[in-house]
Amino acid sequence: MSENKSEVLAGGIVLAAAVGFLFYMGQVAGLSAASGSDYALTASFRSAEGISVGTDVRLAGVKVGTVTGMELNPQNYRADVQIAVQDGIELSEDTSILISSEGLLGGNFVELIPGGSPFNLEAGGEIEDTQGSVSLISLLVKFVAGDGGE
Repeated sequence: MSENKSEVLAGGIVLAAAVGFLFYMGQVAGLSAASGSDYALTASFRSAEGISVGTDVRLAGVKVGTVTGMELNPQNYRADVQIAVQDGIELSEDTSILISSEGLLGGNFVELIPGGSPFNLEAGGEIEDTQGSVSLISLLVKFVAGDGGE
């Protein structure tokens, strides 16, 4: 009978660890129920290389939203990106948005840089000041080729 109790105890510990792991993965993936209220914004980038649906949107290094959609605009051949930002984060209408890198080998994220306007963006509004991703490969090619702006 003592073997049976130890097997039940070990099984319970394994089950608790599995539930904890699933909860942690849900939090990391952004599937938590606490992130229920967002508002949508759009931005049009010349190049949205390095980001996709689900990419973090950060303000001062803190995640405040996610990329919810991307599509090519057939009229101007720019990448139209839709983002969801947490309610309570009020962004001025002159906010800038850019695609940043976490480092040399890290992934990309979308960064919001607030402006100084007294007027805020409304839900469904468009951020007009955009900066696309910078290709590390093209920078290295320019450096090696000696295009230093001489």
